[in-house]
Amino acid sequence: MTASALPPVTSPPVLDTPRLILEGHPLGDFDALVAMWAEPAVVAHIFNGEPSAPRDSWMRMLAYRGLWPLLGYGYWAIREKASGRYVGDLGFADFHRAVEPSIRGVPEAGWALAPWAHGNGYATEALTHALGWLDAQHRFERSVCLIAPTNAASIRVAEKAGYAEPVRIRFNDADSLLYSRACR
Repeated sequence: MTASALPPVTSPPVLDTPRLILEGHPLGDFDALVAMWAEPAVVAHIFNGEPSAPRDSWMRMLAYRGLWPLLGYGYWAIREKASGRYVGDLGFADFHRAVEPSIRGVPEAGWALAPWAHGNGYATEALTHALGWLDAQHRFERSVCLIAPTNAASIRVAEKAGYAEPVRIRFNDADSLLYSRACR
């Protein structure tokens, strides 16, 4: 799909799940986002286990907001419906990763949740609803996700959401699993 054929999207749609709200990242989430991405438990299987500096988190937040008008899809902030508390980030991107097989032009799912939210089923709930939104766009044949083979929790989330047939690839000088899911 060419850029001119993309629908104009200036901000992400709000997705409502039984326990969560997925919405655009407001500036007020920045401190919580910085704290989450500095947590060793969050980055244990990504970025070679290195916590993100505040500037890296700022650039991440800018990218999250910028994906939507450029691609027509992007990342959401996940929030607990009952408390309004920031849970983490989830969405789709095209990071132009230099991997084989190529995934350029394919929405790549990704998620990261604050440690206090781990083990509550929030990632699966949010991903399932985000995939429902992606499927309803009728723009893509599939989506993918890239997961470290040691990240058992994210592998479970991906498989529950329908990602399957992992292919072992090399990314950033490390083994990764490339999962795929057909859009419905």
